[in-house]
Amino acid sequence: MTEFELEYRKALCCFTQADAGALRSCRPLVERNVDELVELFYRSQTNVAEIALLIGDADTLARLKNAQRRYVLELFGGVYDLDYVHNRLRIGLVHRRIGVEPKLYLSAMLTLKVLLRGAIAAALHSAAEREAAVSALDKLLFIDTTLVFETYIRSLVAEIETAKDESERYARTMEDKVKERTAQLEELSRTDALTGLLNVRALEEVVTTTLRHAERRGEPVAAAYFDVDDFKSINDSEGHQRGDDVLRLIGRALKSVARAEDSCFRCGGDEFCVILSNCRAEDAQERFIARLTAALQVDLVDVTISCGVAQTGPTEYVSARSLIHQADENMFAAKQPPGDLARSRTARRVAPSGRRSVICALNDASALADGRTLARGEIPSRSAVASP
Repeated sequence: MTEFELEYRKALCCFTQADAGALRSCRPLVERNVDELVELFYRSQTNVAEIALLIGDADTLARLKNAQRRYVLELFGGVYDLDYVHNRLRIGLVHRRIGVEPKLYLSAMLTLKVLLRGAIAAALHSAAEREAAVSALDKLLFIDTTLVFETYIRSLVAEIETAKDESERYARTMEDKVKERTAQLEELSRTDALTGLLNVRALEEVVTTTLRHAERRGEPVAAAYFDVDDFKSINDSEGHQRGDDVLRLIGRALKSVARAEDSCFRCGGDEFCVILSNCRAEDAQERFIARLTAALQVDLVDVTISCGVAQTGPTEYVSARSLIHQADENMFAAKQPPGDLARSRTARRVAPSGRRSVICALNDASALADGRTLARGEIPSRSAVASP
């Protein structure tokens, strides 16, 4: 608070130098009776159970009496400057900190006013002097009360602001955790638990995004689709644990040879797909597949793969499903003896035996995302498979 503001407050309460003089003239009589006044005041206060509980022991009561004695003398000191105001503000903070409720403070101020008025009335015989002193006292006590209550209010506002800040920090923390958990769940839903590769649920979305980027840049995109030769016999003869180990090692080999811009998927069972950005089919076959085969031979000497490669772009682009379907068809063709190719393709389309098309897997993933489930054995129409 500044001197200017203090003077403004005094003016609002019509507290003048004449009022200060009237109170100063009463100081000698107050000094003679201050101890009795303080004793009467605390005798009244300790009769209130809540106040008695706040005061507690005799030492605290003695300190309070000394502080009250100084306050009574300051009321009649005639000097009401910034030091006086800061003392009142400090008292307000102390009252707030120890838990004195406003109703208790107001009742205490009323008790003090009654005692001081009585002392003034008993000592001053002139009605004019009594009226001037009592009026000045009322004004000053009102100013003191407003100062203490401002301290109460500011303290409460500070506590509310602190609680608000803590709540907002907590809310932000929870939001960050929810976002983090949501991202983790999203990642888990797109990741194959066995190999750590992306799963078929992420396949169409990632390939579509890759194709869009490639089309804007005029770059080719290659898809390599492969499976493990005679994987069923590995499971049957060596057990499913060995089969899982083979799949894990393939996933590790894929990660080691793929570039940062490539995307690797396990499409289900022993089938895998790799989307190679800015790559032609011949480069995928001669470089990527060659590197992958070499990597597999490190840990899987007796395991071979059959692979099909398809390309789209850089002049015309097919859909994600068409690209994957073509790579899948090329893989299946690579498995067949030349004379049996046409017959095998027809049999595969009309009556699949055991192995489900990757397009069926994509339909399953789309159905799951849409909240529906394909009927057991449901296969998409040929037009749905071939449409770009």
